[in-house]
Amino acid sequence: MTTQEHDDPGDASTPTRPGPRVLVVGAGIAGLAVVRALRGWGARIEVVEREAAPHGVGAGIFLPGNAVRALRALALEDTVAERAVRIERQRIADHRGRVLYELDTSSLWPDDVPTLATSRATVHAALLDDLGDAVVRWGTSPVTVVRDGPGVDVTFTDGTSGRYDLVIGADGAHSAVRRLVFGDVGLRATGVQAWRLVMPRRSTEPVWSVRLGRGASFLTIPVGEDLAYCYLDVNIAGGGPGTTLAEVAARFDDGVREVTAAAVVKHTGPIEEVSLGYWSRGRVLLVGDAAHATPPSLAQGAAMAMEDALVLGELLRAAPSIPTALRAYELRRRPRVDRVQQQTRQRDRTRGLHPAARNLLLRAAGPRLFRANYRGLGVGA
Repeated sequence: MTTQEHDDPGDASTPTRPGPRVLVVGAGIAGLAVVRALRGWGARIEVVEREAAPHGVGAGIFLPGNAVRALRALALEDTVAERAVRIERQRIADHRGRVLYELDTSSLWPDDVPTLATSRATVHAALLDDLGDAVVRWGTSPVTVVRDGPGVDVTFTDGTSGRYDLVIGADGAHSAVRRLVFGDVGLRATGVQAWRLVMPRRSTEPVWSVRLGRGASFLTIPVGEDLAYCYLDVNIAGGGPGTTLAEVAARFDDGVREVTAAAVVKHTGPIEEVSLGYWSRGRVLLVGDAAHATPPSLAQGAAMAMEDALVLGELLRAAPSIPTALRAYELRRRPRVDRVQQQTRQRDRTRGLHPAARNLLLRAAGPRLFRANYRGLGVGA
């Protein structure tokens, strides 16, 4: 069935054909962005989410310029910006806090696109605020996903079932849709353990600041008037030492140890990535982290998810059929996503150099390397 067939309004004597029935699995940033981006297509959208309810405050989120552009296209920039901190500089230092280089964010992203930091819950709430006719069924996830010609049959943990024209897996790195349709493939451990923390904001500087230690990094970002987000990670590949928060913090100076001791840990776990040869099978499509989860070095998880949603919405509205749109989607998105994953790995390799060599390199060429990592995403020259 083609998009035109679904969208044909008919005439006064002919009942309007129902729009395509779409299931979005996952009510995080990726899934809710898809719901918003599909407005105007005429679809009947259902959303299921395995969590029982929306998360609370959550940890922080850093939104580079291309993420803010995506929020702008989703008509959410102002809503998020009202509760965000506009980050003016990004500062990279060694484990003792000695600056290796610093960048003015206004020089990175042209066209007056700000760089923002806020709580993840702020972005999620903005997306959740206006879902149109879509309704989220919380505490529900798919049990089976069976592709059957022009449709997809799905059964759920709550005992219900349905048949859909399109199923979109937006359910994160540990995607149930990916496992059920693509098999146990794609997910890979990176050998990095991370802690995400929040604490009272101690500085009024609107600065994203990271310290690089031996096999570890410590990031702080103001995400509200009184709140800061901290991220600490360590390379544990090969079973090396330093796998507790206190042990990793001890690789830095007393200030980092003091901060981590007082902060509230929101999440800890291994950093993983997802890499697949294709993102769709029949009328089942993976988006966001379900398709291409990436370590947070470039802060591109939310940006890529929202861009996925926008491109998908554009192509579904324009293409003659859903399968045609899905093929065009992958051809268009793959080069950009692949580059983000490649540049993330490159940045992580640089961080993993011996501290003396890494610090020398970053002092000499840090800004140039930084811009190279983001090239192609809209960074200025």
